[in-house]
Amino acid sequence: MGTEGSTVLEPLWQGLPMLDAASVSGSASCALPPRYEAVKSARDFTRRTLQRWEITEEFDDVALVVSELVTNAMRHGLTPGADHGAASGDEGDPPVRLHLMRWSARLVCAVRDPSSKPPDTTAVTAAPAAEDDGTADFAELAGFAAESGRGLCLVDSFSDNWGWHPLSGPLAGKIVWALFRLRPV
Repeated sequence: MGTEGSTVLEPLWQGLPMLDAASVSGSASCALPPRYEAVKSARDFTRRTLQRWEITEEFDDVALVVSELVTNAMRHGLTPGADHGAASGDEGDPPVRLHLMRWSARLVCAVRDPSSKPPDTTAVTAAPAAEDDGTADFAELAGFAAESGRGLCLVDSFSDNWGWHPLSGPLAGKIVWALFRLRPV
């Protein structure tokens, strides 16, 4: 399920915060078939990888962010009803892939999906605004309290930084990433 090595991660360097690609102390990658059970597989892969890297104290926050990024990739990055290659038994790489990269003081989680459509960041940038009298617009509160659509708000809250960038060439689509500053041991 997982793949080690920086060659899989080459497309991820573009668009990430200033980090030296040569100083990566660990990297792991996991192909995820286009099924919602893939979210659990991604969390399990993340747990095993963080255990191997001996940074398990970060697991809860990282697992939450990984779950949200993978869920968004499955929900918004795939075309409903489309044949996504490996899902139908074809050889090849499934359309969604989780990458974990570790530096001495940073961890990056990145999820690749085949859609070139940017993530919807309206919920991240549009928290409900309180009126002068202490109340907020009901429509704003209702949207903010919705049971879905807050994934990137959680990513924004639990990671130190996040972003996305389009891919070109043979890896068409996009990467959505989240960065965590690791606590000194």
